[in-house]
Amino acid sequence: MTRFIMRKISGIVIGSCLCLLAGFASGAPLAVTEVAPGVFVHQGVHEEFGEDYHGDIANIGFVIGRDAIAVIDTGGSFFVGAALREAVRVHSALPIRYVINTHVHADHILGNAAFEQDDPVFIGHAQLARAMRLREESTLQNVQTMLGVLAAGTRIVMPSRAILATETLELELGDRELVLRAWPAAHTDHDLTVIDMASGTAWLGDLLFVERTPSIDGDVPGWLAALAELPALPATRFIPGHGPVVTDVHAAAEKMQRYLQVLTDDLRAGIREGLSMTEATKGAAESEKNRWVLFDSVNARNAALLYLLLEWE
Repeated sequence: MTRFIMRKISGIVIGSCLCLLAGFASGAPLAVTEVAPGVFVHQGVHEEFGEDYHGDIANIGFVIGRDAIAVIDTGGSFFVGAALREAVRVHSALPIRYVINTHVHADHILGNAAFEQDDPVFIGHAQLARAMRLREESTLQNVQTMLGVLAAGTRIVMPSRAILATETLELELGDRELVLRAWPAAHTDHDLTVIDMASGTAWLGDLLFVERTPSIDGDVPGWLAALAELPALPATRFIPGHGPVVTDVHAAAEKMQRYLQVLTDDLRAGIREGLSMTEATKGAAESEKNRWVLFDSVNARNAALLYLLLEWE
């Protein structure tokens, strides 16, 4: 997909934003890669939220069965979702039966509305709807601020089917079965994974980050426990929430475990020394800096959030 490049001057979106709008208006599909037979992924770019954010940072995609299609995450705006839907239609005219959200973050769910015309079952963790309601106003305000006219049509679409934590749900697409699992608190308190049993492909959402610095928004001990479980999943191919598809999930999970543990240990050490939050977070996990993309901004947020939790241990 052509990269989204735009400039904002006094709140007015100009330049290639107009080209982008024209592209979506003409039904331009999102670029996807078939990573396994019938399994298509669009890899998001490594961008930060803010003025230069374009709603296209998460890995999203779909699985095509003999009888129907399941979409897994829909992107950071209605426009991205619409482009993903067009990509589906490039490859199949089968009904889109399911839209599955791995968790609440805006870059994964805000394209949902583009699929309402297909009347799918929207599926998520049992805690997803609560998280959506709590964040709806701020999420939509933020996306309007960041995307301007590119936020048109973007809204929250609630799940119509929920899976309780630690439970699984099996979905049939015809000749292939998807196994959905709702996890205890980890990256968030409502993470959901999807395994396509036919191809051995696991969609992990933001339980796994590859290249991009992991963002903390849940329970770090729970996340470390979940990462330890990933290598045991019945899959040989793993789609992270961000970054390239991997086959060695053990190595990818270990890298994340190391970052989360180093950050935790550094902050605990600062708290024991009586450092203020500003002092303790300044150099936290600095040894990990060269291992991750967007480290400075994401790590700073992680450190501030985790400090507030750890100081009450």
